[in-house]
Amino acid sequence: MAWGFVTGFFTYETTKSVVVKSWSVGIINRIVQLLIIAYFVGWVFLHEKAYQVIDTGIESSVMTKVKGFGRLDNHVMDVADYVYPPQGSGIFCIMTRIIVTEDQFQGRCAEVTTCVITGICRNESGGRCEIEGWCPAENDHVTNSTTLDVKDFTILIKNSIRFPLFNVTRGNFPSSMTSEMIRNCVYHPERDPFCPIFRVGDVLNYTGQDLTSLTKTGGEIGINIEWKCNFDKDIELCVPKYSFTRLDAPFIKNKVSKGYNFRFAKYYKTENGTEFRTLHKAFAIRFDVMVTGNAGKFSTIPTLINLVAAFTSIGLGTVICDIILLNFLKGAKQYKAKKFEEVSEAQIKTSPSSDSKPSLKEGMKSSCDSGAISLSISD
Repeated sequence: MAWGFVTGFFTYETTKSVVVKSWSVGIINRIVQLLIIAYFVGWVFLHEKAYQVIDTGIESSVMTKVKGFGRLDNHVMDVADYVYPPQGSGIFCIMTRIIVTEDQFQGRCAEVTTCVITGICRNESGGRCEIEGWCPAENDHVTNSTTLDVKDFTILIKNSIRFPLFNVTRGNFPSSMTSEMIRNCVYHPERDPFCPIFRVGDVLNYTGQDLTSLTKTGGEIGINIEWKCNFDKDIELCVPKYSFTRLDAPFIKNKVSKGYNFRFAKYYKTENGTEFRTLHKAFAIRFDVMVTGNAGKFSTIPTLINLVAAFTSIGLGTVICDIILLNFLKGAKQYKAKKFEEVSEAQIKTSPSSDSKPSLKEGMKSSCDSGAISLSISD
């Protein structure tokens, strides 16, 4: 058994060429080869651009500016009143409803929400516990008005990106844009897809959201700037594509923690130095400006790798045809006998002449130039 393993290990296999004259097998072979070639040409090279090196490490900077006037609780509000934070970053909020608790001083008062409890029950407050903190306590269950003027506010987005692999920098302002154009344009996916000014009402329409409910509870809106650039073409064709979505959509149907809100306070002092504050609970539409993208350019290495893969995969047709020939056609046994042949060293030594030709059975032909055997199989 050990000797059989040794002799089996030290063997050599080489290919043997057998030409099979069969219409059905030949057609299958060519169809498989054409499908493989079409896949690599159409999908791998043209669609996926496998001949390019891809840079996905996009570097990005976003600046925003909101403009517009709105009326809330009989007050006219401008950007300084309803936009937070005021620095103009890629994440900002536009407040649409505010619950105000004025003149809060440090002290003890009746409980309204969860606070530090003193353990004393206040009879004059309906038996509620006394708390220590900012008084009077906030009552965030009141219903007040919202501003629907937010739909006419505009958002200016300045986005600059860089692909470090190619050292290419681009911006979302078209090179042909003038100050007159930017004052008068408003983004539209078909009429003006490269205008960097977005009307809030249009953005909400693109996401399919209801303005009234959104201004009441708040929400999160995503503005995605996608850069897909092909640097084999003119660099001016590297332009952004905008898309919009509701980021907190999975929580819309929840009974708790709907929308988006936050609190902030403004602090003051009385004439005698006692500190007090005005607490604001703001319901707002939060905008997240997100930047994604990649860029590609021709490179020799990925091109050669995918060409080798393509030529190697063409051999898959031979494998499929061999399976058909060895298992499904009438002449399968005859093909198997000629495809697999075992030659021992003893047979080589006892061979009468190296120039002698092997005996051929009926239906077989031998090629004089290559030594290939032609095998005719009826379909």
